[in-house]
Amino acid sequence: MTLPIMKNYINGEWVESNGTTMGDVTNPATGKKIAQVVYGTKDDVEQAVKAAQEAFVQWRETPPLTRARYIFRIKDVFEENFEEIAQTLTMENGKIIDEARAEVRRMIENVEHATAATTLMCGYTLEDIAKGIDSYGHRQPMGVFA
Repeated sequence: MTLPIMKNYINGEWVESNGTTMGDVTNPATGKKIAQVVYGTKDDVEQAVKAAQEAFVQWRETPPLTRARYIFRIKDVFEENFEEIAQTLTMENGKIIDEARAEVRRMIENVEHATAATTLMCGYTLEDIAKGIDSYGHRQPMGVFA
């Protein structure tokens, strides 16, 4: 049986790694190999960072409410695939299914919480912090990191 080889998700596509070193993904509960993974390289990271930097320009100009809608869509996809994600966690981590389901539920709650981050993008204004001096701040995304 040929095991699937996991890929990197970069710029909206599944792409093969540039690496040559392979590792096994094993179900710790059974010891069975379920997939293989190529260990990423510096070039893989640079490719992902470049794609993220290019996407950042458009994301930076996306209104906060629209960003929240994208995040809610991610939440919906997780909900739609809840059981499959839980089963995958069970295979990858050896967890009992109820524990995996609880972890998926918590992940969904974290995504829901992330939608509130768009409301935290507000700046502030402090008038007259000293004679004739006002202070203000803007919260803006800083950019890409790896």
